Amino acid sequence: MNSDQGLPGLRGADHIGLTVPDMEEAHEFFVGVLGCVHVYSLGPFLPNGNWMAEHLNVDRDTTMREIRFYRCANGSNFEVFQYETAAQNTVLPRNSDVGGHHLAFYVDDLDTAVTYLASKDIRVLGNPTASTGPSFGQRWVYFLSPWGMQCELVSFPNGKAYEKEAAVRLWDTRA
Repeated sequence: MNSDQGLPGLRGADHIGLTVPDMEEAHEFFVGVLGCVHVYSLGPFLPNGNWMAEHLNVDRDTTMREIRFYRCANGSNFEVFQYETAAQNTVLPRNSDVGGHHLAFYVDDLDTAVTYLASKDIRVLGNPTASTGPSFGQRWVYFLSPWGMQCELVSFPNGKAYEKEAAVRLWDTRA
């Protein structure tokens, strides 16, 4: 996609960075539950003057215990951090909070995926919802990681309604 406006040379999203409370619990979730592949790890990185504050916008006395990189099928990579700092907020934002977020994963069969998550003792929030309007054709459901991070499963095997007349389509993991 070419644009005369915006960030020069932009090709797309490379990865999503997440901070977790326990790296081993996160590893089991990303690899053992979701099926991501662990690619490599870095760390620890200890406080070094103002480096952490200047480069990462965290407290200057923060220790980065570890970073792990994961590949998630035909989608974005994940960069997962475990930090240690006295100033750490350990309350996860909800979607309605500023800074709230969720990770969405495309699956071919939503019902099979929901059954699988339940078999892994993953909390699924309600039953799948069928979208309407421009998203008609999509079904989705939210679920929580073991530490409470919000995630979503989506599926639209026959596409979404908006695609029939859209000049630009959203990136599609099925392609």
